[in-house]
Amino acid sequence: MSFREMVAEAERGNASMQYDLGVMYATSQGVPYDVAEAAKWFRRAAGQGHASAQYRLAVMFATGNGMPQDDAKAFAWYRRAAEQGHALAQYRLGVMLAAGNGVPQDVAEAAEWHRRAAAQGHVEAAYNLASAYAAGHGVPQDTAEAVKWYRRAARQGHADAQYNLGARYVAGDGVPQDDTEAVKWYRRAAEQGHLNAQYHLGSMYLTGHGVPKHAAETVRWWRLAAEQGHLKAQHDLAIRYAEGDGAPKNVAEAVKWWRLAAERGNPRSQLALGVLYLTGDGVPEDPVRAYAWLDLAAAQGDQHAAAMRERLRESMTGGQIAQARELAAILVHGDRGEAGRTR
Repeated sequence: MSFREMVAEAERGNASMQYDLGVMYATSQGVPYDVAEAAKWFRRAAGQGHASAQYRLAVMFATGNGMPQDDAKAFAWYRRAAEQGHALAQYRLGVMLAAGNGVPQDVAEAAEWHRRAAAQGHVEAAYNLASAYAAGHGVPQDTAEAVKWYRRAARQGHADAQYNLGARYVAGDGVPQDDTEAVKWYRRAAEQGHLNAQYHLGSMYLTGHGVPKHAAETVRWWRLAAEQGHLKAQHDLAIRYAEGDGAPKNVAEAVKWWRLAAERGNPRSQLALGVLYLTGDGVPEDPVRAYAWLDLAAAQGDQHAAAMRERLRESMTGGQIAQARELAAILVHGDRGEAGRTR
């Protein structure tokens, strides 16, 4: 059918043809991109009950693309499509209700719409429904139901669901405790870049739970998590480099990872850096910098850091202590340029 014939059919009221024209204008399929034309045709089809057109129109109102942004109108069109069984609309409706976005918050109704979408295979809806059962949001708390929906989403490749399922196998929460099964699900999530899964998979290789112990695999997975900013991974990876366990000993690399975690407030990394600058192990001995890092760790309740700081204070001048406190203030405010310079 030619474009002219499609327009003629659409003008005669053919809702499917109206929807197809909207898609063409929205995606530049054979016609120049024209969001206003797309909206016009979606609106005509939606008014005749075309569920996919109703969904597309709702998205336009939600995003302000082709329509003035209007959450209330988006919600109304999502609901029309959802009531016809449109899975994406059911999911979006659930998201809006759960957040109270443009409508009064209603977590129970949100869970019901997510259930309907999940039953049609919508993976995000299945994950959200699992999370609702896990927390008792909008539905009675039910571990078995949470596991059921986490598993459904995990099998569809949802990384967060895979991670959560792995954690439940570690704890034996809603499933029999099974480290081998935990490793399987952690690995699937980790291979998709899930940083918590990467960290925990590395930890399983460290302890030999569910897999043979393998220090190099621990370092590999912790490094991947650390590169994404996982604080514990950064700290623990530094220990591996400091001790030469799973990787060649490299104090400079250890300092790099401890510094990254310490500058983001990890007290264990702050303590580790304080010790290094106190002893001069791999870095220039620097009591001022040592005091600054120990002071930051102590301020977060680390008693060992506090004790070391007090012993160090006895050998420092008043000027050095003042300098250390100034440096600590710079470090805690995240001025990494200053933090990287030796005083």
